[in-house]
Amino acid sequence: MTPAAFARRLVAWQRRHGRHDLPWQNPATPYRVWVSEIMLQQTRVATVIPYFERFVARFPDAAALARASLDEVLALWAGLGYYARARSLHRAARIVVERHGGELPADPEALAALPGIGRSTAGAILALAHGLPYPILDGNARRVLARFHAVEGWPGEPAVARRLWALAEAHTPRREARAYTQAIMDLGATVCTRAAPRCGECPVRAGCAAHASGEPTRWPAPRPRRALPERETRMLLVVDGAGRVLLTRRPPAGVWGGLWCPPEVPEGEAPGRWARRALGLRVRGLRELEPVRHAFTHFRLRIRPLRAELAPGAAPGGVMEAGAALWYKVRARPRPGMPAPVARLVERALGGA
Repeated sequence: MTPAAFARRLVAWQRRHGRHDLPWQNPATPYRVWVSEIMLQQTRVATVIPYFERFVARFPDAAALARASLDEVLALWAGLGYYARARSLHRAARIVVERHGGELPADPEALAALPGIGRSTAGAILALAHGLPYPILDGNARRVLARFHAVEGWPGEPAVARRLWALAEAHTPRREARAYTQAIMDLGATVCTRAAPRCGECPVRAGCAAHASGEPTRWPAPRPRRALPERETRMLLVVDGAGRVLLTRRPPAGVWGGLWCPPEVPEGEAPGRWARRALGLRVRGLRELEPVRHAFTHFRLRIRPLRAELAPGAAPGGVMEAGAALWYKVRARPRPGMPAPVARLVERALGGA
């Protein structure tokens, strides 16, 4: 099957069976496509939809996003995970306003140079919002092309990635690039799925090498397995007389950068003495709660929560005055941006207040 025939079949299939009512498709402005593509990285469509709708209702364009504080952005992103995406989106919006008059550039190099975008996301914006013939290579497109051509090797390897990009370029049609790009994403998401692909419903199965082999899930090769390292931290949940817990803002870079969490007690420090010295707080009734575990892409984190009460008459020190800490009550609005596992931990701790 030629690349042109491949594209024609995908486009015809998309018109009949593809997705046409996703919120970022109506209207498919460059800004809305951009926000959706960032949110969809490593995240399912069903999970993204409510986040997308809340996000664009609050920030309808790049200018509104650029004016917002990072706190506001992270608060709306909380629970979606991979928070570096939100920080990059915010930085990119400010660059778009400062250098591009508030509109995403239609030049592929300028677009790909924005924080958090890169070649595939730039291609998706140009194809889906402008109808321009630029290839994409998101997880769905990668899987479809790797199976159709039986491309050996893990797509994260540079040589395999180069081969898949060459195929993506060859298959992207000059005309109807918008429909084709949506089609290859839809095909990978709904038919050519990672497990149990529905080959009988595939419009290009006649030319698919993986289907012909009888073992379509052999491709693409999985990431080489390795044991994830484990890290541990102690979080101090100081609860005051009003049933609020102390949160501190994390550094802008690193794990959960810019989000709000209970302060972390350094290893080897006595929690009570550390709280007085570092936070200007006197605490009492210290007790350890059930540990919380959370898996990141590159490591596993074990959180040991330590709950304590604010001692009568204790007053916060410079950390509060500097705006680096706040007292939070469950379900208070607006809620500060907190990672989902930390939000659950805080709620559990305050439930016992």
